[in-house]
Amino acid sequence: MKSTLRNVFHSPRFLVGFIIFSIILLTVLIYPYFIPRDPLQSLGKGFLSPGTYVSVYDANNTDPYRVELPEADAKRLEASLPASDRVTMIEFLTAKNEAKGDVDLTGIDVSDENLDALIELWRSNYDEQDVRKSKYPGFSTMAQRNGLKRLDRKINGSSAGLVMTVTRGEGEDAVTTTVNGSDYVKVSEVSNAITLPLGTDNFGRDTLTELVKATGVSLIIGLIAGTVATLLGLTVGLLAGYVGGWLDDTLMFIANLFTVIPGFVLLILIYFSIGQAARGITTCALVIGCTSWVWTARSVRSQVISLRNRDHVNLSKLSGHSLFRIITTDILPYIASYVVMAFILQVSSGILAEAQLSLLGLGPRTTELPTLGLMMNWAKLFGAYTSSNAWWAYFPVILVIALISFSLNLMNTGLDQVFNPTLRD
Repeated sequence: MKSTLRNVFHSPRFLVGFIIFSIILLTVLIYPYFIPRDPLQSLGKGFLSPGTYVSVYDANNTDPYRVELPEADAKRLEASLPASDRVTMIEFLTAKNEAKGDVDLTGIDVSDENLDALIELWRSNYDEQDVRKSKYPGFSTMAQRNGLKRLDRKINGSSAGLVMTVTRGEGEDAVTTTVNGSDYVKVSEVSNAITLPLGTDNFGRDTLTELVKATGVSLIIGLIAGTVATLLGLTVGLLAGYVGGWLDDTLMFIANLFTVIPGFVLLILIYFSIGQAARGITTCALVIGCTSWVWTARSVRSQVISLRNRDHVNLSKLSGHSLFRIITTDILPYIASYVVMAFILQVSSGILAEAQLSLLGLGPRTTELPTLGLMMNWAKLFGAYTSSNAWWAYFPVILVIALISFSLNLMNTGLDQVFNPTLRD
């Protein structure tokens, strides 16, 4: 046994897969102790991008510190000029160049790297009186000229003063204080601040906390489904392969029925007939397990057929040992490694099957626990892929599913190398 384990953990593929899977499992187990937040608790509205969020109210009630950052004005200007304003600046400069031909736009674009050059070009070419008199194409109306005027004030007033007033309280108790551009607060001193490494989903729920919980639930579904499928396949394969005769024909006839109908289609039909109210985590796992045992049964049957006429098995028959003892002591140990590999693959298949069901809207109840498939379905339904471009709501889920499947398949191929003599070096 020790030598077998030593050989298994000396397999590079198995070791890499085992490490990846262990990290995922440890994260699922340890994370809730540090962040005990309800994974389905709503923290806001809509998709919030990853970052640290500080309460503006509490920040204004926190003692400020004077900090002079030399690049602060430049960063404020970059933040205050979105891409739409920069496009307007280039359109105006292009219109003026077409009219007068004295504006050099070489190398000018809307990127932050060229923002200083764009602003310098704007300041040297924008004149309110000239714009009003010349009426450049695209900026001939009063509303368009006023838009340029507001944009110029934003650009030239971004570093002037940087003072605002904040009023706390109401009526006679109101207190007005001045906030300067050089006033800073420490995030650790603000009463309410939260860091969201993966932002929030459309429901305003912490994506990282939800992802960790969903990973744990999906692993449970995979383990239950894998156990059920492996036990069913092992039982059918052992009986059909060893007993043979009419029992073999009957069991293989049932297996052929499951083979004729594609497994996933059968899974959809059975799970859809259950109804939304009864679609719990356990039910989902059991249905997946009961529809994915066929290939395990066929493989075990072929292994048992090659073993049932071995000398040690015939000796047990002559000794009068029972069917149960022969199967468990003389046959099962010889296919144990294959059963373990089949179980690993069944777990991976169970997780992927749940994800596929949930993407079709047939997953477990959405009000109880999240799963990886449900998170993918929510991201699809609320436009995370398209309109919102909220990559943090779906890409980490895809990555976790890929890592789980990758690690389990690495472990399986590593075991195959150890126990299959034809694959050894």
